[in-house]
Amino acid sequence: MFKKVAYILVLGFLSSLPVAYAEADLTHLTLEAAQHLFHENNKELISAKRMVQGAEADAITASQKPNPNLSLGVASFNLNRSTANKNPNGSNSLSDQTLNSTVQISQLIERGDKRELRMASAKNAIKASNYDLKDAERQLLLSFNDAYYDLLLAQEAEKILASNSAAYEKTIQAAELRLKVGDIAASDVARMRVDLLKIQNDMRQAKANREKAQANLAYMMGQENEAARLYAQDGWPTVSQTISTPQDIDARPDVLAAEARTKQAEENQRLANALKTRDVNIALQYQRFPGQMPGADTNTIGAAITIPLFTNYEYQGEISRAEVDLTSALEAKQQARASAVSEISRARADLNAAVEKVNRFDTQILTEAQKAADAAEFAYSHGATGITDLLDARRVLRAIQLDAATSHADYAKALAAWQAATRIENQN
Repeated sequence: MFKKVAYILVLGFLSSLPVAYAEADLTHLTLEAAQHLFHENNKELISAKRMVQGAEADAITASQKPNPNLSLGVASFNLNRSTANKNPNGSNSLSDQTLNSTVQISQLIERGDKRELRMASAKNAIKASNYDLKDAERQLLLSFNDAYYDLLLAQEAEKILASNSAAYEKTIQAAELRLKVGDIAASDVARMRVDLLKIQNDMRQAKANREKAQANLAYMMGQENEAARLYAQDGWPTVSQTISTPQDIDARPDVLAAEARTKQAEENQRLANALKTRDVNIALQYQRFPGQMPGADTNTIGAAITIPLFTNYEYQGEISRAEVDLTSALEAKQQARASAVSEISRARADLNAAVEKVNRFDTQILTEAQKAADAAEFAYSHGATGITDLLDARRVLRAIQLDAATSHADYAKALAAWQAATRIENQN
């Protein structure tokens, strides 16, 4: 019975885990599962989240009122040892000696809506930090997608080169049999072996590229110790001939962050001007002074108010600094918007070029190169052409296959860049 209950509890716990964790098989890693690991574990993204938490903590500070102050004091100590603080009208106990004891509570009262302005500034700081986080996620996710497609390209290059190497090995085996019967020259076999060695060198470089891509992708997912296990499972994204029209540029997270900082600078400017409104400090005091004069009460109360006098300085520096910060924020907002427009234009140009390249490779270049290679193979096998034409056709086909894979990677990255450039945020 106990084992059955424990089994049910374990199943319930496992079922409560996020689905993406169950799907995150590093040896067959989909882009969606990889992105989930990125959002959970990316170190730069976590650091950006801490900035938001810091801004939220600053908002708590900004919303607080000044604390009151409690003051305790004793005065009127008589330095004449013979007389000391004896009270001729009292018992001369400690509580009846002629010592002036005071208890005072004072409270600073802010005027000019300073607290409200601080809270408004902190609120805009939180908003800007949140949009900064969204923009950091946008840029980091673009780099992450590039890393995923770099791994996919490295894997594709290894496959192409491995296929070519296997084809060369079979050809060389057949050529060696023909060489034994004197059907081909030894130089032809030697040239084939040279080409095979070149392919093997390319395969070693492709392996190094794949290992570097694995390490880069693993770091961005927080899986550094599992880099060697990573294998990109997804294929290349489908080529779309239609490019969506970008929506409101002002809704991009970087532009929204700049807008929030502009509002924050406006609140800070009002806060700096509010410094010219005098704050007052109100104090209430209880005083015990036995024997201070005949007929006077031992216990008295008092009150005081403190008002600063702007005789030397009226916060001109703070006000000027706030005005400069506001001007800088307005310029930063214009710069962010201009940068967004430029980024979208570049992304559109890259995406259009990538679409044309992929279509050209898939519909024409690869087909023609394969036909040329097949024709060269047929002609060489029937003695109609020499080894030079065959090897040239194979090299061209291999280069075009690699270029075609690169063009698909370029399209995938260009599409991700376009999606990142046109990403907008909900402003509610």
